[in-house]
Amino acid sequence: MKILVIDDSEDTLTVVKTRLAHEGHDILCAGGGREGLETAGREGPDLVLLDVDMPDMTGFEVCRRLKSDAATCSIPVIFLSGSGGTDDKVEGLDLGAVDFVTKPFDAFELRARVRAALRTKQLQDLLRQHALIDPLTELPNRRALDKRLRQEWARLLRHGGHLALIMADLDRFKKINDTFGHPAGDEALRQVAHLLAGGCRESDMPVRYGGEEFVVVAPETTADAAAAFADRLRMSVCSRPFQVYGKALSITASFGVAGHEGLQGPEDMVQAADDALYRAKSAGRNCVRTAASPTPAAG
Repeated sequence: MKILVIDDSEDTLTVVKTRLAHEGHDILCAGGGREGLETAGREGPDLVLLDVDMPDMTGFEVCRRLKSDAATCSIPVIFLSGSGGTDDKVEGLDLGAVDFVTKPFDAFELRARVRAALRTKQLQDLLRQHALIDPLTELPNRRALDKRLRQEWARLLRHGGHLALIMADLDRFKKINDTFGHPAGDEALRQVAHLLAGGCRESDMPVRYGGEEFVVVAPETTADAAAAFADRLRMSVCSRPFQVYGKALSITASFGVAGHEGLQGPEDMVQAADDALYRAKSAGRNCVRTAASPTPAAG
């Protein structure tokens, strides 16, 4: 685990590093509030140990900024202070800190409080991860898709590049559920999900969008390249007999593809890919269609 210590006292930084040396953590140090905020944003520590009294910025202000930033708001904070006053403790806890340790601190107490904070952080991270996973297919779910698309769109705005979205829908899937039962349908979905994920690059994100629909987020990919990618996925699905409870099932899928060019945001990309998927369904299924380029506004 990565621990960031923010304190203007070299002695305190040395003592904390010494006290935690045998815990096996990566200890980062910052000598002031502004440096600490920069380090926290850059390194993403699992825990911040934060001094209250610093000349450039109080620990309370540092904590307030950490908790108001989406990138750092989930990092637990333990305040370190030479004051054991109730008012300071109340203010620190009200700002979102998880604990308050008074200087000079006992080595065993500090290690115990750090271990407790890190255990809580690990459990919270695990809960957040489970909230982003579809339990049937073990692919990321729609909530994870929304988060990733926002991140990728922000990347495009900062650095440019390409982004494509592929939407897939299994053809006539209701017939499998009606003929063989929903457990067989669930097993078929798991196998298709595994197949689609196996066809993706490490940078891609395969998602179960809902029901029998899947999405692939393809960073640094043009619409044309994504269409070729989607067709490879389509072929891998339709050319494989899926073994489900002793039955060999033939499954096909239709694909819609959208690139980011000319669109205003992630929601537009999803809608464009969905429109292209609808056209693939209307064209007879088991095919790929690409979203039409947006018509330039008259000027």
